[in-house]
Amino acid sequence: MSVQATEYRGSIHQQQKELMLQWYAALDRAAGNAAEQPVVSMMVSGNCVELLEGFGAVPLYPEVNALQLAIRHQSLDPILLAEELGYAADNCAYVKADIGAYLKGITPAGGRLPKPTLVLCNFVGCNTYLKWFEHTADLTGAPLYVLDVPFLRSEEPGEADIAYVVRQLKEVVARLESLTGRKFDYDRFQQATAYSAESEGLWSGIKHLAQRSPSPFDAYFDAITLMGPLYVYRARSEGVQFFRDALRELEQKPVSAEDEKFRLVVEGPPPYPYFRAFRDMFARWKACAVASTYSTVGGLWEFGFRHDPEKPFESVARHMLAQNVTNRNYLQRYEQIGHYLRAWDADGLIIHFVKSCRLFSAGQGDMREYFSRMGVPTLYIESDLEDPRYFSEAQTRNRLDAFFESLEHMKRTGARRMPLAAPQPSPLRVL
Repeated sequence: MSVQATEYRGSIHQQQKELMLQWYAALDRAAGNAAEQPVVSMMVSGNCVELLEGFGAVPLYPEVNALQLAIRHQSLDPILLAEELGYAADNCAYVKADIGAYLKGITPAGGRLPKPTLVLCNFVGCNTYLKWFEHTADLTGAPLYVLDVPFLRSEEPGEADIAYVVRQLKEVVARLESLTGRKFDYDRFQQATAYSAESEGLWSGIKHLAQRSPSPFDAYFDAITLMGPLYVYRARSEGVQFFRDALRELEQKPVSAEDEKFRLVVEGPPPYPYFRAFRDMFARWKACAVASTYSTVGGLWEFGFRHDPEKPFESVARHMLAQNVTNRNYLQRYEQIGHYLRAWDADGLIIHFVKSCRLFSAGQGDMREYFSRMGVPTLYIESDLEDPRYFSEAQTRNRLDAFFESLEHMKRTGARRMPLAAPQPSPLRVL
């Protein structure tokens, strides 16, 4: 069996490419004239890109840069440089690739990355961010602001937590006014939250397309194409138009029952240095990821949350607190996966353990045990999202083949997995 993935490359693929090139071009221009275009470095999880629109600032995502280096097979050299400087082998490979690439002058698009106007550490669930952004500020000489987002301790964030984050967001506004000499444009900020709400609704509609059988959308591999514009452009008219076009195109995409043999939920990010090879391992079995946790790192919008232009500061704070998977506890993540398995009618669960990401991967062994006990066919595999040294193509293929063979046997013999138990009251507002 040697089927290669037939990646869907409609007009949305070209639009995504053009949008991301425009983003890198804006960063390159800012590198030449920082006064003309403010730049704010921040993380994908719980990002407050709507706030930046109030200053016309460009978001700079180190994770996106690291991802692009890995998928272009350029991540190992900067990782090795970072390790020579003292970063440990088990430090986050995103951090090492980003720091090493900065020191080597490597950029994914071939242009320049600017010195940020502000390094905004939007701390959401991962303590690695704190040291990463401290180092980024030291290397670039840019000022650092740590925006502390409390961990989600209950079903919904409390009013005190929301107020705590809002106060910090307003401090960020004052800091950027001082750094840029620009007055914060509240109307533009409000409009940005309105654009975000529309983009989020369209993205949610795309993800719900995968409830169809067969699905016209792979919520793991195809989602990668859409996630860049989601983070960079969701608060702008370009993002709204992109997601309108994407939803319309995917709704009209021709699919056949023969295109889909297995429906899966996937936990964890993909191994980007071997992204194509990994996708081919699924394609050869006609396996479609109908839902994934990784596609919710930037927001859980398929569960109903939308930014609110009537309460822009509060809705940005609520998004940072509760609407990203990295700020949730494991019971909440179990429930999210369980809902996907039920509502998206999946045949099994694949958990991809990332060696260098302790936050996202710690406890995934227990997660495998939990869902296996619930009667869900579950596969646990290990590699890394950035470091190519931790991926064994032959071993990974063998384990996936064995998993799909067992699913095929279950289908052929009429065996079915046990239904998941009814969940406790949900921390997610499911549509």
